[in-house]
Amino acid sequence: MSHQIVTVHEEDDGIRLDRWFKRHYPDIPHGLVQKLLRKGAIKVGGKKAETSTRISAGQEIRVPHVNERPQEEVYVPKPKYEATFEDAQRLLIDNILYEDQHMIAFNKPAGLAAQGGSKIKLSVDSLLYFLAQGGSKPKLVHRIDKDTSGVMIVAKSAKAATELGKRFKEKTLEKTYWAIVVGEPEIPSGKISMPVLAKKSDGKNEKSVVDESEGKPAITLYRIIEKAARRLSWMELQPVTGRMHQLRVHMSAIGHPIVGDGKYGGTDAFIEGISEKMHLHARRIVIPNFYGKKIDVKAPLPPHMEETFEMMGFEPQHH
Repeated sequence: MSHQIVTVHEEDDGIRLDRWFKRHYPDIPHGLVQKLLRKGAIKVGGKKAETSTRISAGQEIRVPHVNERPQEEVYVPKPKYEATFEDAQRLLIDNILYEDQHMIAFNKPAGLAAQGGSKIKLSVDSLLYFLAQGGSKPKLVHRIDKDTSGVMIVAKSAKAATELGKRFKEKTLEKTYWAIVVGEPEIPSGKISMPVLAKKSDGKNEKSVVDESEGKPAITLYRIIEKAARRLSWMELQPVTGRMHQLRVHMSAIGHPIVGDGKYGGTDAFIEGISEKMHLHARRIVIPNFYGKKIDVKAPLPPHMEETFEMMGFEPQHH
């Protein structure tokens, strides 16, 4: 593959290599840049590099002529909405926690939906277009509520998507959430077992309710990690089943709604002086054996929860 040597200018000093490509070669997809880097077709200062490599003024970058490649190898359908590489960088790429040849795990920001809809312009799914490799964008294998932050996994291939999908469906992985709830549950640890029914409106799931007669079995394991004068509790929640909004419904049903969850906790979910954003975070995912190795990914807290933890004197670094 023929190439050109490009010298880094002063205004690009210190930026990441992927940002440099987006700035000067916007037609080369992020996924293709990654692939060319792995193959050694792109070099910085004569050496192999990564998308996160910081470049310096005066360095020489070897840029291959990618237009010699068959077009179908790099074609990926564009997202429905006008997502940009900068959106993908800020919301996904800068939040990558783990990556291998099969999957990517990132810390999904609160407020970002997993998939698009009539009123949703940006979603994880639309931003995955910018992580496309070899003609296919990574695939969603599970979902997290829009207002919940934390570990989210996507698959890099159809085969990996099938494997991961099976793990999520068969519950052969461990999901742990952190939540700040109103008040203090009387029993410090235990199991909530209440059937949950997803109510529909205009054919769409709108809200879930505890329904003993029509609901599907739903089980949540919980324990209090720390508490603040019976006002708030920091809890660890593990969903054994995966019903819609299960953790939110269960905590509200036992009288301790998640802080910021007005949908299920009403006005009781809001505490004066504390952020009104949802205080539910997908803290950790553990997959015991995925292609021969244990995957264990933890996500740091979002800023609004970090602020609440500090205010309450909770110490997440010890857990």
